[in-house]
Amino acid sequence: MEIRVGFEISYAAAQPTPMVIMLSIHPSRHSDILGAERIVADPDVPIGFYRDSFGNICGRLVAPAGGIRLLGDALVRDSGLPDVVMPTAQQLPIEQLPDDVLLYLMPSRYCETDRLTDIAWSLFAATPPGWPRVQAIVDFVHRHVAFGYQHAHHMKSAHDVYEQRTGVCRDFAHLALTFCRCMGIPARYCTGYLGDIGVPPEPEAMDFSGWFEVYLSGQWYTFDARHNMPRIGRILMATGRDAADVALTTSFGRMTLTKFVVVTDEVVMAQA
Repeated sequence: MEIRVGFEISYAAAQPTPMVIMLSIHPSRHSDILGAERIVADPDVPIGFYRDSFGNICGRLVAPAGGIRLLGDALVRDSGLPDVVMPTAQQLPIEQLPDDVLLYLMPSRYCETDRLTDIAWSLFAATPPGWPRVQAIVDFVHRHVAFGYQHAHHMKSAHDVYEQRTGVCRDFAHLALTFCRCMGIPARYCTGYLGDIGVPPEPEAMDFSGWFEVYLSGQWYTFDARHNMPRIGRILMATGRDAADVALTTSFGRMTLTKFVVVTDEVVMAQA
């Protein structure tokens, strides 16, 4: 199948403002892009792209006084298969984990393992390690947290989500991946496109999505505590310790968001 993705994001700015953007499709999906991914600015200021320490593609630019409009577009080939489910995937002893995976056991800005470890063990100590334990964590977070865009707050941490029991997709991911880390399972935050493909369309406007991955049996597997079901058509943009590492835009000065549109649509082929 083919999926058309893109965005239009506009900011107002009173003076020239440096920015870093993380709006590109992740390098792991580059071979699936048909043609070329287009990311441009209006006015046409130069964007210098580089890779950060997590391997994500970032862009540097200076928004002119008055503001800027960022536009992106790509056509992506996708298998059309749902997220992989592997109930036999095993949790590795910490001493056997690769060096570069240990980072995803550590606390981070939005994932306070020190505040949630006792709670995690009280909830999940009796669950079988590996995939069943991660699924038990996802099931709990899916039941425990109520979704709603009115509950979004950029400073909300995993512990806040546990106590307040409300949030958006990033909050579901933060709480679930923090519980995983507390139980010795490496987990990282993911952001990207996830359209209403193979499921009833949601009434809210399309947005970027947040989910997480865990390291089991020597590879990363996708989990989604908000939806709690395998989904079709995820297109990864970036991974990190938590949402602080994968901010879509970072401005070094005052800017005001004036427009935010995201597109993720399956391309329906015309019948011959």
